[in-house]
Amino acid sequence: MKASGTFAVRLIPMDTYSDGTDGITLGRLAIEKEFEGELDATSTGEMLSASTSVEGSAGYVAIEQVTGNLSGRKGSFVLQHFGTMNRGSDRLVLEVVPDSGSGGLSGLSGKMAIRIEGGQHYYEFEYELA
Repeated sequence: MKASGTFAVRLIPMDTYSDGTDGITLGRLAIEKEFEGELDATSTGEMLSASTSVEGSAGYVAIEQVTGNLSGRKGSFVLQHFGTMNRGSDRLVLEVVPDSGSGGLSGLSGKMAIRIEGGQHYYEFEYELA
């Protein structure tokens, strides 16, 4: 099955682990999102990032718990992120953590794609419910 829509994201800086040694900046951010569309939900989570001294090269990992309705089913699930940018070329793996679904979303699996156009965030979620 597929779900699509838009989302708003708020990233809140948190204490970091690095002082910029060797041109590497480690960041830590709280995540708050509001999804609209076939996924009508909110999420909270945390992101860790690493920026290098080379413009456009960075990486991040994140975990967020999504709570709300997916195509009429109420529950929650966890998304895990793994993203890299190699001199501006990006790669993102964004998947549901196995067995993290609850309520009407128990047994959920899937992957999400994100795109940003004109400052608006869009999601496309391919999923299965056991």
